[in-house]
Amino acid sequence: MDVLVLIDKLDDLVRSAKPVPLKDQVRVDKDKLRDILDQMRSTIPEEIKQARWIAKERDDMLAQATREAERIVKEARERQARLVSTHELPRQAERAAQDIIDAAHELERDIRLGGEDYADEILNTLELNLSRFSAAVQRGRERLQGRGQPAEAG
Repeated sequence: MDVLVLIDKLDDLVRSAKPVPLKDQVRVDKDKLRDILDQMRSTIPEEIKQARWIAKERDDMLAQATREAERIVKEARERQARLVSTHELPRQAERAAQDIIDAAHELERDIRLGGEDYADEILNTLELNLSRFSAAVQRGRERLQGRGQPAEAG
């Protein structure tokens, strides 16, 4: 029987008891009182056992739910890591390829600028040489035409 029902029976027994004259007391049927108390003694331990079992079951369910939630979170993180890694590989390859392309462009620019500098040096040297040759040719022509004839000794 439920403890609350037994408490209600006990309350009814006290309410329906005959009052003692001139006192704030009542007369209760001793056998009925003992019967209700005996029922309570046998019912309360069983209800405590049930309450403990229910509390244990609740704790077990909470622990299981926590483990399941942790497992789900772990799987989600692992899946996220796999997805990031599968997406990261192409990104890394693209970055590496872009780095190679950038390095090739830089090398091409350096070679081109170096070639232009070299060509400029060669052209400058050629220009100086041509200028000297032109001056030498001009002097040779002037000698041939007699403009630059040496003065006659004498």
